[in-house]
Amino acid sequence: MPSVRGGRGRSRRLNNEINVVPYIDVMLVLLVIFMVTAPMITPGLIELPTVGQAAEIQAKPVEVQIEEGGAVSLRVRDNGAEFEKINSQNLVAEVQSRINGDTPVVIAADGRVPYETVMKVMDQLRNSGIKRLGLLVDQKSAPAATGN
Repeated sequence: MPSVRGGRGRSRRLNNEINVVPYIDVMLVLLVIFMVTAPMITPGLIELPTVGQAAEIQAKPVEVQIEEGGAVSLRVRDNGAEFEKINSQNLVAEVQSRINGDTPVVIAADGRVPYETVMKVMDQLRNSGIKRLGLLVDQKSAPAATGN
């Protein structure tokens, strides 16, 4: 019996290379699948109102003002009415004492106030049962209507 290491027998070397051709084929198939399905996916679209389209407030609302430092002031929007500073813990009680029935409450926050602070105030007021609640914005001139 000839020896494997002997001169007459052929020695076989172990092939330790990885054949990557099947992996490349799989990747190309996945690429084609993604390229075909990507245009079919439509992103969710939302339409945010611009400041020029904000509705005018008809009633005299209670206005809650949040300053940059977090100080809270309150007033009923009326001619010559001044803001009076209140403690933020008493905000709900103060607002409820000044509204009746369907009186709207608007929040006027400084542009540099963190979004979280404004949302906390809105959450406090909404949880206390105030239904008509909104944000006050600066009204810009309405866009010119095109005559069709």
